[in-house]
Amino acid sequence: QVQLVESGGGSVQAGGSLRLSCAASGTIFGVNAMGWYRQVPGKEREFVAALSSDGSTRYADSVKGRFSISRGNAKNSVYLHMNSLKPEDTAVYYCNADLSWYANEYWGQGTQVTVSS
Repeated sequence: QVQLVESGGGSVQAGGSLRLSCAASGTIFGVNAMGWYRQVPGKEREFVAALSSDGSTRYADSVKGRFSISRGNAKNSVYLHMNSLKPEDTAVYYCNADLSWYANEYWGQGTQVTVSS
């Protein structure tokens, strides 16, 4: 009953910026946290950033100072502002949501981010 949709991915050169968006819809009673993960073929999906309902944020060491997660304009949405992008940031980025009353977290379909050197 819950769907997460990401957008904003694309191809940029190193040093460029992108803004990813994620919107959750469906039967949502409350949001505990929303965040972003990324995955490269052959590697495990890794944590990137998270925003909790209390407003606290958390980032992977690899993106601290470059990425910023924030609430989106729409209800139950979130942005990931990515600055100073590096080739190693290339991955499929997935939106994640920890929702009240649901045992499992939900994931979006992913959006490709490609950073060229």
